[in-house]
Amino acid sequence: MAERGAVLFDGLAKHGYMLGHNLVHEARGASGKLELVPRLMQELKAAGVDVVVTVSYPAAAAAKVSGVPTVLASGSGDPVKTGLVESLAHPGGNVTGIADDASILSTKRLSLLAAMLPKLHRVAMLWNRDDLGMSMRYDASAEAAKGAGIIVQPLGVREPDDFNEAFEAMKRDPPDAILMVSDSLTLLNRKRVIDYAAAHRLPAIYEAESIVREGGLMSYGADSGESFDRAAAMVDLILRGTKPADLPVEQPTRYQFVINLKTAKSIGLDIPATLTALADEVIE
Repeated sequence: MAERGAVLFDGLAKHGYMLGHNLVHEARGASGKLELVPRLMQELKAAGVDVVVTVSYPAAAAAKVSGVPTVLASGSGDPVKTGLVESLAHPGGNVTGIADDASILSTKRLSLLAAMLPKLHRVAMLWNRDDLGMSMRYDASAEAAKGAGIIVQPLGVREPDDFNEAFEAMKRDPPDAILMVSDSLTLLNRKRVIDYAAAHRLPAIYEAESIVREGGLMSYGADSGESFDRAAAMVDLILRGTKPADLPVEQPTRYQFVINLKTAKSIGLDIPATLTALADEVIE
């Protein structure tokens, strides 16, 4: 989050807001403990914040209830299906922001796995069952897999110990690859997933490029830099008096495909040249 926060503050600086001068930053984080989120949001409301920027569905849902103007920067899932907004064009409440299309992205991630593994048949999907936004993202991924003739091994988790059960399930019935849906819980346990995939020589695709820089095989997702820069522009508009209800929810325009060739080599995987040619970044 520190890297994305820096992008947000850089974006706000373009609009004349400087920390310690005319901008005060109030940060709260639940470290994956979703039951804490409503209380943390109430703390922000009590502190008198003018706008909240969220990076998860639970935080966005709590912000909606609080009534504080809110900008979704990432990780909220489909804001219409989850009830965060009435529609993308007319949010109709105190929430707006940036949101991607999970069904399109899921189809793309699966197609990248299939391009790497021509005999791809079964994909294990990890996601947080307690996060409605991510459960809906999983549903979109599972539907995309079904359309592509790929069998899904559903591995929903609710707490850190559940990852052990997910790993045991994959040992009993090995998949051809892993797809991990990102939220606070899965991101906090990302190293365990990276290590499991490496130990069992399993290709895995993630949503965030940062995971690939930490040793994950590959990722495809919205350019977080662009999303947070545009979120900063929305914050500026709200601070100047525009209501979130009047700010259409936007979709990312830039997406990044990142491959870690070192990881590929370590699991004995040859990446087709056609695939590396498509990558926005290749880590060697």
